[in-house]
Amino acid sequence: MLDLRGLEPPEPLMRVFDALDAAPDLPLRIRIEREPYPLYPMLRAGGWTHRTMVRDEGNFEILISRGL
Repeated sequence: MLDLRGLEPPEPLMRVFDALDAAPDLPLRIRIEREPYPLYPMLRAGGWTHRTMVRDEGNFEILISRGL
């Protein structure tokens, strides 16, 4: 899991795409404290899918994959 909580934009987006580039065939799970709306169209444009879940503590957990 890639924990992006506490990072200021655009660092979370940069880290997501670095991780996806490093292991494009593996799903990536991230945790972030706010919903990353700018990330979603970027993922779609790159052929990625995502599933967003809100956790009890108010954080968001997002699973990113090539074929969810």
